[in-house]
Amino acid sequence: MDSIVPTKYWHKLEGGKIQCDLCPRHCKLVEGQRGFCFARACQEGQIVLTTYGRSSGFCVDPIEKKPLFHFLPGTPVLSFGTAGCNLGCKFCQNADISHSREMDTLADAASPEMIAKTAEKLCCRSVAFTYNEPHIFHEYAVDTARECRKLGIKTVAVTAGYVCAEPRQEFYAWMDAANVDLKGFTEAFYKKYTDSSLQPVLETLLYLKKETKVWLEITTLLIPGLNDSEKELQALTSWVVKNLGQDVPLHFTAFHPAYRLREPPPTPASTLQKARQIALANGIRYCYPGNIEDPEGETTFCHACGKKLVGRSGYEISGWNLKGNGLCKFCGTPCAGVFEPTPGNWGSKRLPVRLQNP
Repeated sequence: MDSIVPTKYWHKLEGGKIQCDLCPRHCKLVEGQRGFCFARACQEGQIVLTTYGRSSGFCVDPIEKKPLFHFLPGTPVLSFGTAGCNLGCKFCQNADISHSREMDTLADAASPEMIAKTAEKLCCRSVAFTYNEPHIFHEYAVDTARECRKLGIKTVAVTAGYVCAEPRQEFYAWMDAANVDLKGFTEAFYKKYTDSSLQPVLETLLYLKKETKVWLEITTLLIPGLNDSEKELQALTSWVVKNLGQDVPLHFTAFHPAYRLREPPPTPASTLQKARQIALANGIRYCYPGNIEDPEGETTFCHACGKKLVGRSGYEISGWNLKGNGLCKFCGTPCAGVFEPTPGNWGSKRLPVRLQNP
């Protein structure tokens, strides 16, 4: 299988350069040059994807690890990524993959059909495009999602949402759920710490909520002193309620020093708990801390009667009080999400997989 395939989101410029139109970075490339993302390059007068069919590895995870708390809870998801990223986050938690510029990072070769069949064989309810930015391997992800849909397997994008309108529309036509990593809530933070821009991410969030049926959750990594002020958290949560509604789950996760950002200390649990309280006070119905132990914070409560709906212990389901497809057992109020009558029982297991011998 050829790992280099032609793409369609580009156009020619005067002077011989080719502009990539996949993301707002709009890399302008000469023959033989790679884009900022590493995965896309200019070859023979066009933009090609160089990582088609090649992965940094496959693993069966709990869906809660993505994190998705309101999408088929307790079920296993076959997760994979490729290499490269179209953001330049100084605090990247997967820098060995997303900032890799080495083809050797791509250890596994797998066709979209093989991925879908492997997910089916391993009883995974979904396939996740994760570990690095899925938009940069757009063609590979879309083709894989097509094959998954044939077998009744859902697909999940774990993404920073930094993508242009036309490819965004095609991409999400094939996705069933997305967790968008909202890095912060100021342009200054995005520019300085991610080498990108906030506005296109907000446009992706608006598009997903208003124009698609994709189940949406949002994650923000809170970094002490950089994006965790009460003012910024008030602005972020208020914007979500006003523009996306009360039912989009928010995940505030703890930062640990990584990659090029080693000076801030790990995020204290109190910061996450304060962020959760701000979100709830502003009308967010579902808000969860991440990367810490917090049984109450991880629990899903009914927004109408206040009873516990889904208990969690880490990535394990510890309680279940939903009936039908997501109704509160106590008062009958719907809980927003994609639920089945019973949760999965995958638990917190992590199962690395080589697709040549699943």
